[in-house]
Amino acid sequence: MCGIAGVIDASPGAPLGLEPHLRVLRHRGPDSEGVHVGRGAAVGQTRLAVIDLVTGDPPITDEDGQIGVALNGEIYNYQSLRKHLLEEGHRLRSQGDTEVIAHLAEDAEPVEVARRLDGMFAFAIWDDRRHTLVLGRDRLGKKPLYYWDGGGRFVFGSEIKAILADPVVAADLDPDVIPAYLTFGYVPTPRTFFRGVRSLPPGHVLVREANGTVRVQRYWEPPVPDAPLDVSLDEAAALVRRGLADAVSRRLIADVPLGAFLSGGVDSSAIVALMSELSDAPVRTFSIGFEDTAGFDERPYARQVARRFGTEHTEFVVQPDATQLIERLVWHYDQPFGDSSSLPTFLLAELTRGHVTVALSGDGGDELFAGYERMAAGLALGHLHRLPRPARRTLRATARLVPRQLPRAASLRRFLRVADDDLPRAYLSWVAYVPDEWRDALLPTGSDWATRDYVQQWQDERRGSTLERLLMLNLSTYLLDDLLPKIDRMSMAHALEVRSPFLDTELLQLALALPDSARVHRFTLKRVLKRAMADLLPPEILDRPKRGFGVPLGRWFRTDLRGYVDSRLCSTSSRVRAHVDGTALDALVAEHHSCRADHGHSLWTLLTLDVFLRDRGW
Repeated sequence: MCGIAGVIDASPGAPLGLEPHLRVLRHRGPDSEGVHVGRGAAVGQTRLAVIDLVTGDPPITDEDGQIGVALNGEIYNYQSLRKHLLEEGHRLRSQGDTEVIAHLAEDAEPVEVARRLDGMFAFAIWDDRRHTLVLGRDRLGKKPLYYWDGGGRFVFGSEIKAILADPVVAADLDPDVIPAYLTFGYVPTPRTFFRGVRSLPPGHVLVREANGTVRVQRYWEPPVPDAPLDVSLDEAAALVRRGLADAVSRRLIADVPLGAFLSGGVDSSAIVALMSELSDAPVRTFSIGFEDTAGFDERPYARQVARRFGTEHTEFVVQPDATQLIERLVWHYDQPFGDSSSLPTFLLAELTRGHVTVALSGDGGDELFAGYERMAAGLALGHLHRLPRPARRTLRATARLVPRQLPRAASLRRFLRVADDDLPRAYLSWVAYVPDEWRDALLPTGSDWATRDYVQQWQDERRGSTLERLLMLNLSTYLLDDLLPKIDRMSMAHALEVRSPFLDTELLQLALALPDSARVHRFTLKRVLKRAMADLLPPEILDRPKRGFGVPLGRWFRTDLRGYVDSRLCSTSSRVRAHVDGTALDALVAEHHSCRADHGHSLWTLLTLDVFLRDRGW
């Protein structure tokens, strides 16, 4: 795991030094760094040494030094690729995965190089013979890659801060993305908060030719079969069990200490269970929680799993004063970020890095096997749409009548409020960080391009059932721009490599081929995964309600952190008020403080925006 950066500029006397670009990436790769310099180009890397500790330091090139490569991530099939290259007569000097890419690039086209790699990666290839640059990003976007094209000068980096470190690139705000941010809690790929800075989409390669022409090509998209596998639930469970075990096994290759995140949920518990079966020594596990009685603390479940598998278990408690870290979080993201679970993720990564260099996580289990309540709700909404429109409008009107004391009353009200909406807009309302009515009040004249793009993605995805289309939409939005950046930035802030077996390519292909009933049956979520792990995990883990990696923001913002919220959002020095309606913002804060509604997520989203704007002087 590393940080990569580079500059392409053939202009006479153009600055090509990468020291400022790499300096801001050293948290990603503190062990070594190197730069490959070509004609009018420099490609560099900061390295976190995980595999090939002796011969793997950058710069890495092919035999004659004409092709230089920088890699962020891990290539899980590099050993088989290396063997094939040696059989073809290539001479490899290292024992690691980066050099494999340099030799593949000697003959293969850029899309073919990317297709042959299995892993989590972002790579840069500079070919001095052709005077071309190739950038590539893994299939799901586990590793980030940004770029800026100024015509004669091209700059790229693992994080936006590496691009902004370039002396030619200006850090200009794109205010058109603020409405999108308030809805999603992020800016959808490929746009960013910085005008001109783009994120390379997952499953794509970018080629910059010698004449400065830039083309972006797709080399992979999720494979949705014409028809699902004709298998029973038990047969599907056996396939999933074997596929997940293989995925875990592929991610245990490391020359440094390795452990696992453990929340006590089904996904992380399944990973720990399979690691225990595959490891000779006790697995090292790490958990984080809150001294809270409202359902946020999952440490008791994590301890139960740790005892069952005899792990070496370590845990940490998050306190409200941890929000003082918000400035550090924004610095690592380079943009505001609405997902407050980044806070405990940051602290969990810090705790874990004190013991190991690599950790496996359960990220992706919900994406593959439909673990979100909103997916079952989406299917139910589809059935509801068979009713006449007047009946749906009547149901919508009953939302405010649902008694608050009913179990899951908030979820039921949220469902009924969209009874008359089309499915993509209803689904978006369930995932929005700032609800539609408040976003519209805060930004009465804001552009809604991101919502239109979101609905268009749904309409363009014609493959598969309703559930499969929801899964695909989730992969290309929430997973890509929320979950994966969160785990990447918060772990690499501490030079911790996190691997996600559920996001294995072969396992993904299997999951997409399963019948809907294997994933969701009535309101039972992740049915096939629970069946696959039934002999290893106790019922208390398999059957308990899903809990997100949440933070008790609602309570904190009314008590310990009330003054912090008011000083940031309601004072005359607030930077966010220059971009939103101040009266609406005051009303939102007041409604939260009065307990008439819980706007914890909305307030966090606005707080990180304020910190970002203040740090940038905007």
